[in-house]
Amino acid sequence: MSHDPSAELKMDPDALYREEVFTDQRVGTVRRMTPVDSQGGDDPARPVLYIGQAQLMTPMGAIPLTFQIEAGSLAEAIENFAGAAEVQLEETARQIEEARREAASQIVIPKGGAGGLPGGGMPGGGIQMP
Repeated sequence: MSHDPSAELKMDPDALYREEVFTDQRVGTVRRMTPVDSQGGDDPARPVLYIGQAQLMTPMGAIPLTFQIEAGSLAEAIENFAGAAEVQLEETARQIEEARREAASQIVIPKGGAGGLPGGGMPGGGIQMP
């Protein structure tokens, strides 16, 4: 069975959107995604989507947040921006904490000391904790 990577790169002509970006140059951006047909004309059969983008500044650098905003207009999307950003921030914090826990649980302490040495470790029992 052959795998054709170019098939994954084919655009779907029935799922096209025109993108417009709005920003206050302070908090974030709202992208209005207007559905269009393959000729570029509006496609009223599909809903307009609003996507919010912001950055969370942390001691380790900026973390990008991208989230869908439930709205029927640009004005409503701007009004709902903060609430949608807060939900995404909480989800991102949960994912970071989960990744941190998974990384911590992968720390492996070998049993029996270093392999190949008699008695499973160095003479004298290796490191001793009081």
